[in-house]
Amino acid sequence: MAYFITRQIPNSITCCNLISGCIAAGAAFHGYYGKAFLFIIIGAVFDFFDGMSARLLKVSSPIGKELDSLADVVTFGVAPSAMIFYLFHEVSYPAFIAPLRYVMPYTAFLMAAFSALRLAKFNLDTRQTSSFIGVPTPANTLFWASLIVGNHSFLVSPHFNALYLFLCLLACSILLVAEIPLFALKFKNLSWLENKIKFIFILACIPMIIFLGLSCFAAIIAWYVVLSLLTWSRKGR
Repeated sequence: MAYFITRQIPNSITCCNLISGCIAAGAAFHGYYGKAFLFIIIGAVFDFFDGMSARLLKVSSPIGKELDSLADVVTFGVAPSAMIFYLFHEVSYPAFIAPLRYVMPYTAFLMAAFSALRLAKFNLDTRQTSSFIGVPTPANTLFWASLIVGNHSFLVSPHFNALYLFLCLLACSILLVAEIPLFALKFKNLSWLENKIKFIFILACIPMIIFLGLSCFAAIIAWYVVLSLLTWSRKGR
């Protein structure tokens, strides 16, 4: 009996992630961005602990892996898509795309589709044990949630519009599945030569955290992707 209960702990935590994602999506569909952001963070915490608990309790199972991916599609795919969907109803539309005002919001769900594809690839890709190929779905979700909550007034101002939003959505969707390696933040030692990129990344994040408020998460993730691209391009020469 005790073993049966123990086996259910990781899957129960995963279901909490799923429920958090559902609440985040529901809040986003009503324009409650802050609440959506909060439950995305809560879902991410559950997502961190479900795998850890499965390893600690030694009860990993194929069904747990599948359930984890399904929960992540909701929390890190559907929830950010819902936030972008509602934002499409708030942003300005230039005259040349005004006829698409009632169609463009639905393009937000490209994010959910690409997130699902990213998660499926991650489950099968043996190259991503110590680093990432393409932007991880939690990082992408945190970027969008932070961007929308922290910069909402700018995003709905005349300085931004639906076309820019669509292009950002498309770029981030492609980055989810792009064959671009992103450096891992794991340290094997504290050597500057071996960890120079990581140290540069962390040092640059400090002023972002101090001065940008909630927007810092979006800035940090954008910086992480840019630095990874620069590192990758230099190695490719």
